[in-house]
Amino acid sequence: MRKYFNNFWRYRYLLYELVKKGIKLKYRRSYLGIIWSLLEPIMTTAVLSVVFGVLFAKDDPTWPLYILSGRLLYSYFSQGTKASLRSIRANSGMIKKVYVPKYLYPLSGVLYTYIIFLISLVVLVILGLIVGCPPTLRWFELILPLAVLLVLTYGVGMILATVAVFFRDMEYLWDVVLMIIMYTCAIFYDTSRLLKSGYSWALTINPLYSIIANVRNIIFGDPFDWDRMIYALVFSAASLIIGTIVFQRNQDKFILHI
Repeated sequence: MRKYFNNFWRYRYLLYELVKKGIKLKYRRSYLGIIWSLLEPIMTTAVLSVVFGVLFAKDDPTWPLYILSGRLLYSYFSQGTKASLRSIRANSGMIKKVYVPKYLYPLSGVLYTYIIFLISLVVLVILGLIVGCPPTLRWFELILPLAVLLVLTYGVGMILATVAVFFRDMEYLWDVVLMIIMYTCAIFYDTSRLLKSGYSWALTINPLYSIIANVRNIIFGDPFDWDRMIYALVFSAASLIIGTIVFQRNQDKFILHI
């Protein structure tokens, strides 16, 4: 363990540069730059609030906050795993020329999208003030589910980064899987109907929904669901362990396939 930590510490500056590069490339040739991380969730939430508010007859003033909280977390998971999935092939030129611990590439993809995600949380605070759910001291509890979200994204991202090297169609398959995950995250609908329909298992097995549900509990002042949180934590830890093992066992073969 100490060996891996020393190796990570040795290349910490490279990780910093990779993260900075990822942020710059994301908003390259954009006039508004990182401001888009604030505007995009605002516009998306406005559309979803109007459409699904009418569809589900929602006149609750906190409905936009409900949607935004789910939308932000799902969006980060989607973007973080995609960035990690593409990371090895995107940096194939550097991998072929110099030695760098290869796990830094998917890690940088997860981290730079996480930084952008944290910036976008400003919108959540502003909307909370507008709709009557202002931030309280309890919002500090968000640290736990957001940390679990980071671990989950990195663990899944490591698995995807490995598979994508040998199976290029993984990127397209993951888009389909993400769509399924999105519909089982209850981003733009109330879960009460689904729970009554007998399909509650679709939410129960989704660790991302468990994270989103607890974030909403904190924001709206509801009791923290420790069962869901522990499930998400165990799932995230397992994905991280599996992802790390799979990545390390196959990383020496990457050079033959990129």
